[in-house]
Amino acid sequence: MTAGTPINPADLAKNLGNRSSLETSQVERMTGSQAIVRSLEELGVTDIFGLPGGAILPTYDPLFDSEKLNHILVRHEQGAGHAAEGYAIASGKVGVAIATSGPGATNLLTAIADANMDSVPLVCITGQVSSKVIGTDAFQEADIVGMTMPIAKHSFMVRDAQEIPRCIATAFKIAATGRPGPVLVDITKDAQQGMMDFSWPPANTDPRGYNPVTRGHSKQIREAAKLITESQRPVLYVGGGIVRAEASDELLKLAKTIGAPVVTTLTARGAYPDSDPQNLGMPGMHGTVPAVTAMQKSDLLIALGARFDDRVTGVLSEFAPHAKVIHVDVDPAEISKIRIADVPIVGDLRYVLPELNEILEGEFASDLPDLSDWWKLVNRFKETFPLGYTKTDDGLGSPQYVIEKLSELTGPDAYYVTGVGQHQMWAAQFIQSENPRHFINSAGLGTMGFSVPAAMGVKVAFPDSVVWSIDGDGCFQMTNQELATCVQNNIPIKVAIINNSSLGMVRQWQNLFYDGRYSNTHLKTGIGTERVPDFVKLAEAYGCAALRCESDADVEETIKQALAINDRPVVVDFNVSPDALVWPMVPAGVSNDQIQIAKDISPSWGEDEEML
Repeated sequence: MTAGTPINPADLAKNLGNRSSLETSQVERMTGSQAIVRSLEELGVTDIFGLPGGAILPTYDPLFDSEKLNHILVRHEQGAGHAAEGYAIASGKVGVAIATSGPGATNLLTAIADANMDSVPLVCITGQVSSKVIGTDAFQEADIVGMTMPIAKHSFMVRDAQEIPRCIATAFKIAATGRPGPVLVDITKDAQQGMMDFSWPPANTDPRGYNPVTRGHSKQIREAAKLITESQRPVLYVGGGIVRAEASDELLKLAKTIGAPVVTTLTARGAYPDSDPQNLGMPGMHGTVPAVTAMQKSDLLIALGARFDDRVTGVLSEFAPHAKVIHVDVDPAEISKIRIADVPIVGDLRYVLPELNEILEGEFASDLPDLSDWWKLVNRFKETFPLGYTKTDDGLGSPQYVIEKLSELTGPDAYYVTGVGQHQMWAAQFIQSENPRHFINSAGLGTMGFSVPAAMGVKVAFPDSVVWSIDGDGCFQMTNQELATCVQNNIPIKVAIINNSSLGMVRQWQNLFYDGRYSNTHLKTGIGTERVPDFVKLAEAYGCAALRCESDADVEETIKQALAINDRPVVVDFNVSPDALVWPMVPAGVSNDQIQIAKDISPSWGEDEEML
């Protein structure tokens, strides 16, 4: 199993230093810009993604001389943000993106919002116009601090060069501790150019009122254990928090102790191995029938770092109606926000799960429930409705087959980074996920264009690993310019475009809910169209290797060819049918009980109905 360096307060404290126990460094006179670079070096940062401009230019000058910071020049600031996200999700380290003021900074907004929704530790440093012209509509002035307030974990504006080390160190602490998230540090041009006295570590890096709770309350953990012993149909509902907490091993231990079924959300794919028979797959709108139905029929949901978002619950009032809830989350704001928790536990899963496991294996070991009847029912779900697909009538390729083969031929040690849409759901369903941090995508915000730059960031973090970007033809056209970045910086990612010549997920909804009126979803990039653009020619123009596959019969050989190319990025244009749909599906606005396995067809449990 491959895992990145975990984020934990001890590691962070080591980089930040502890003024009570360590001597501060000698005071050095330098510019604010030099202090930015030096602070990042002191924090152990090695890789930065960014794009220079006038307001951040003073910082790019000392950055040019740094021997510790590898700056990767992107082609668009959004690419810098997503690359830093991919780097952070895969490695567990804080991702860093840098941009100039105005449009440079606003181009980071999507990545910041994305990181906020998916709890990604990210620090964005932006240049700002000089203090004396703030508020005058100066050239490229934008209130990026105000804009990011609702979508970031915290935002700083720095007008004084002397404040730079403290603010950057504090930003890293906030981004990485508690519930991880994005932090903005906006630094005026005069602060960058001003002189300051630098020493490390800086003082006062503990924000007032910011004290994340990591240890769960022992009484509540005991109550959770008691509730588990009283349940007959428990389900472990696992969210991305388990990955952020590096608690997958403890999750496996808990699942084996209880013997309960496990469902893993989109951000938790790989947190629990797919190959384990207790894993029912993904819940929610495009989850598996066993996962969705087991949750609906459960009498106890053990929610671990999960958010109860609408894509999982469907109609909230009809979601898992008979289930009590144990909810463990490091963010107290998530507890009982959507579904009332019978046992709320605020704490870091890395500390809560060992304590819960210890109680269940000790004091309550003889009281654990016999779940054999529950498993008879769950196994009925699994045997009757396994994941699958049928070929479409148009004779074109099957996207599910492409992804299935991609997983089979590449293996679970590779990293898979998806865009957003149908291909994302098929990848979540058909990539065999065995390791945490290896299935990476934009879940909460659903950001098209995420895949290529994020895969670039993953490859920077793990240059010796295979990194696949699984993208749609719509997503790919939003950020494919970062292939130039990959070529020029020797970042040989592999891109599989699942090209159905359309905005696939939107087209699917038009098919199902708008009588097949495909309004403005045909992108004309696939078989039988003008191919604007021709993805093979586009990839070659960037300096990538390029392949095209138009038939299921050629899929396996094409993937093998792509896997054999490691000296430059490779782009594969897999042409597939636009008529392939993602199933199962819970249509928006209905209960999860009405999950469909095909259009207007829902599972019927026959003689088992009484058991349900």
